[in-house]
Amino acid sequence: MVTRKWLVLGVVLLGGLASGWLLQRVAAETPGQAKPVPRPATVLDFGAAGDGQADDTAAVQRAVDAGVGQVRFPAGTYRLTKTVVIDLDRVGYTAVSGNGVAQIIMAGQGPAFRFVGTHGGTASPTTVKPNVWQRQRAPSVEGIEIVGDHPEALGVEATGTMQLTLSRLVVRDALHAVRLVERNRNVILSECHLYDNHGVGVYLDGVNLHQINVANCHISYNDGGGIVARDSELRNLHVGTCDIEANMGGPDSQPTANILLDSTGNSIAEVAIVGCTIQHAHDAPNSANIRIDGRSRKRPHTEELRHGNITIADNVLSDVQVNVEVRNVRGATITGNTFWQAYSDNLVVEGSDNIVVASNVFDRNPRYHGGDGGTARLGIVFRDCDGGTLAGNHVAGTGDVPAAIVLRRCRRMNVTGCTILDYGRCGLLLDNVSDSRVSDCLIRATGDAGPALQIAAGTGNLVVDNLLGNKPKLGDDVGVVRDNVYP
Repeated sequence: MVTRKWLVLGVVLLGGLASGWLLQRVAAETPGQAKPVPRPATVLDFGAAGDGQADDTAAVQRAVDAGVGQVRFPAGTYRLTKTVVIDLDRVGYTAVSGNGVAQIIMAGQGPAFRFVGTHGGTASPTTVKPNVWQRQRAPSVEGIEIVGDHPEALGVEATGTMQLTLSRLVVRDALHAVRLVERNRNVILSECHLYDNHGVGVYLDGVNLHQINVANCHISYNDGGGIVARDSELRNLHVGTCDIEANMGGPDSQPTANILLDSTGNSIAEVAIVGCTIQHAHDAPNSANIRIDGRSRKRPHTEELRHGNITIADNVLSDVQVNVEVRNVRGATITGNTFWQAYSDNLVVEGSDNIVVASNVFDRNPRYHGGDGGTARLGIVFRDCDGGTLAGNHVAGTGDVPAAIVLRRCRRMNVTGCTILDYGRCGLLLDNVSDSRVSDCLIRATGDAGPALQIAAGTGNLVVDNLLGNKPKLGDDVGVVRDNVYP
């Protein structure tokens, strides 16, 4: 007979055995005791050497074609001799990642990486086909440096993509750093360094593209221009808080600009350029910081050949031939900018309608008069425009120009509340201007200066309540001129 004492002892022993088994099992399943999890695959696993000498093209292409998703580049230098093509619909979601420690040497013609998608819709969700969401959305390049080692090497090219994101990308010594072609939607470039390339920093080359943000980037010393759009249908371009400098070649180069948007043959509209420093280099021919030509292809049932809806606000602009040039644009707002040291004109607006220029500073700081700075010419010119407002602008020192502000062959212009100081030959010149108003302006210069206000020709104007440094010079029948104060 089993006594109570032995029964209790058996229960205790069985419980101990069970507890030990349980502890061993828990210990075996504890993360610190588990078998090592295999590390994510990298391009090294597909045969890349990463030594800067071997041709790693085939290995990187194998990694992409394997559909691993994140194509990882460990620290090293990877030499490519052909473009790595990322066919998104075939390989699925793909991100190229170097975490800031991988360098790509592009020793062949064309882009180092070319993303190919099939998105043919707009940015509206209803136009995105299921396969785009299921296999193609949001391709990216992050933390990679691409260095060109071929005259026609490019950094990254994309077509047919939806939500392409390029971040912490460095491209130098290539032809173009980033090139978008054919059709793309919802593109973001952020924290990129596009530097010292032979062509363009961001090239929108014959692309149908709506929604592109370029933010917090350095785009500098690209000989063919910083951000350039040609022959493109472009909408919703937002350039913000970037430093964009010296994106033009030397004295013998073709004219370009730090930001050049030419819609000739297609159309460009809905653009915001906000909060950037944009400057250099005045020795390049016909250089500009921002140059926009809104001429567009004709649409059915309309004679309107100008696009626009442009905002240029809160930028610092300097050291080029023309700081801002706007031609053939309908609807633009240029506000809150600081302009200085242009060598032809600060602002040129030509053949454009409904333009607002307000609360800008156009100044000549003596600290920048050394060297060639003293020869800068800082005029503001409107030519052949209909409907414009110049309000609250401050102009100080203009150099050898016909006038600090020139309105030529314009109508329905409203110039109010502007301050024009220390001009040279003339403060405000209206030449063949009609149906316009000049009021509440302060126009004065120290020393020997030409007329504060001159109206060479025109009709139907009202010039009233201005404080002038000397008697205005007026043509015949220019309109009503009254209640102006001058010595």
